[in-house]
Amino acid sequence: MPQRPIITLTTDFGINDHFVGTMKGVILNIAPDAAIVDISHSVQAFDVLDGALTVSQAYSYFPTGTVHVVVVDPGVGTARRPIIASSDGHHFVAPDNGVLSLVYAREERMHVRHVTSDHYFLQPVSNTFHGRDIFAPVGAYLAKMVDTEKFGEEIEDFARFSAPRPKKISENTLRGVVLKTDRFGNLITNITPADAPKLFEAQPAPFKIAVGNCEITAAQLAAAGKGSDVNVVLGEAAAAGKGA
Repeated sequence: MPQRPIITLTTDFGINDHFVGTMKGVILNIAPDAAIVDISHSVQAFDVLDGALTVSQAYSYFPTGTVHVVVVDPGVGTARRPIIASSDGHHFVAPDNGVLSLVYAREERMHVRHVTSDHYFLQPVSNTFHGRDIFAPVGAYLAKMVDTEKFGEEIEDFARFSAPRPKKISENTLRGVVLKTDRFGNLITNITPADAPKLFEAQPAPFKIAVGNCEITAAQLAAAGKGSDVNVVLGEAAAAGKGA
């Protein structure tokens, strides 16, 4: 039995309004067999870095051929381009504003196309809801195996940014930055296992982490997966908003 096409959604829309449900309706009208998976709709509003972190941490766990629709779009209604970015295993549909930057950094080969074939859009196209009128239908047609070449020309000047890299201060000291705090109080930093491999040995040497004026000596590290960032788990006090 053929596998159902999978489409993931990552947005800053929240769940209190109709936006997410409307996008799903558009997708199902075009690709009624699609399985739609919500990665997150709690990206901070208009925060492209937060969106980039969210999708980059999740996409690789999905089956080959998955279509990822990412809508964190502070430039909606402007001249910013809608794009399709394709790797060997995944397709991404997003605004060309850098929200796929961390995906670009993790994938060896990416082909990016400016989506200009507007007959794949829901008409008329709103100036403020491209998630419904452009990104959702394009994602649905990709899930129906429409060839990426049909959507527009390949481009090389797509927007991307480099996440800040940790800085080696001394032989035993590495300075990173906190990129995000999750709802449990975990601080997600820019330090990866490649930056500090000794911390990820079966029996790591003792270490300490300084965050602002606080020094943490009993922290745990979570770095499962490929190229994951370090998560500093501060415990229940931080999860309750008391320790971060």
